[in-house]
Amino acid sequence: MTATFTSREFNRDPGSIKRAAQSGPVFITDRNKPSLVVLAIRDYERLAGHGASLFDLLMPDDDQDFDFEPPKAQIASRPAELD
Repeated sequence: MTATFTSREFNRDPGSIKRAAQSGPVFITDRNKPSLVVLAIRDYERLAGHGASLFDLLMPDDDQDFDFEPPKAQIASRPAELD
């Protein structure tokens, strides 16, 4: 459920806005136009997608160890052709 408060209400009674944010986003208006949104942290984290990064997911656990020997690259060089 979303709620809307004016910036004056926001300054006068921030506690009611914090309580309302537990039920859903709270829009704060300034001169009848939305200017801020207050979210509960669980909603913010869900929207922001905070969690393991791709790097974290691809990294092996600390207790895992393996040997990696890449094959030697076979690169042939030839003289440059300058015409």
